[in-house]
Amino acid sequence: MKNLQDLRLFCEIARQGSLSACARKMDLSPAVVSASLKRLEADVGVLLFIRSTRSLRLTQKGQQFLLHCKDALAILDHATTEIHKEDLELSGVIQLSAPSDLGRNLLVPWLDEFMALHPKLAVRLQLSDSQADLYSQPVDLALRYGQPKDSALIAIPISANNLPVLCASPAYINEFGMPKTLDELAQHNCLCHGHNDTLDTRWSFCKGENISNIDVQGNRQCKDGDITRRWAIAGKGIARKSRLDIIMDLIHGRLIEINIDGWLGQPFPLNLVCAERRLLSPTVNAFKNHIYQSAKALTDQLESIARITR
Repeated sequence: MKNLQDLRLFCEIARQGSLSACARKMDLSPAVVSASLKRLEADVGVLLFIRSTRSLRLTQKGQQFLLHCKDALAILDHATTEIHKEDLELSGVIQLSAPSDLGRNLLVPWLDEFMALHPKLAVRLQLSDSQADLYSQPVDLALRYGQPKDSALIAIPISANNLPVLCASPAYINEFGMPKTLDELAQHNCLCHGHNDTLDTRWSFCKGENISNIDVQGNRQCKDGDITRRWAIAGKGIARKSRLDIIMDLIHGRLIEINIDGWLGQPFPLNLVCAERRLLSPTVNAFKNHIYQSAKALTDQLESIARITR
């Protein structure tokens, strides 16, 4: 064979069912794809496709060749991966900051899984609901909710559709009832969380283009998100939390999401943030992919449970 690209293009043509679709998929011109197929047919000495102006289908010998071609490419790809396995082994130190609740309940298990896959890695983890200064502190990466206020920072989406949600334990709902309107929140014990020098005692909601701000109060306030979550699980009141922070509690029924007449919290995306592009190393990209897939798997699981219980 002149080159392996001809084999790969042949498989892609068969999968796409047309030369033009294959060209678009592989970002090549139709002429290049057509020339590759002609070259391959000349090499193997058989007609692989029956072509007309409107259709393209494999010949019988083309179907046989496709099966062997797929097997051969799979073996070759596996062999290539194996000989470069040592080169792909990740090492170094991940210096990472994250919110307390997310860090303790999701990030630590995700880090354990990632480091088990890459045993030469080390991690320095800082958990706090006060944001780390990526320019002056020994932190290379930060998991943060919302878009960075500093436009110079690089933000990579991890969970773009995350929202703040109201939640309470089944015991609290059984004793005090489910609020039916936003105004009813004033009659409930609301667990207020904050960071830096502020406490979140005004909760914002949106429905379409309408925005409503509700002042809430309660007998428990804390600037540690994990404590707020624990109070909610213990039935002490209603909390307003990132859905991702409490997703395991929602999945296992320790907390119930409170939906009030279609009012939603404004988007609260989770991003992986760094100060410079040079920090986006293969290790960071692999870590980003790992936590992205982990977060997606949990949100998919929660959505699946919600569909079943509707």
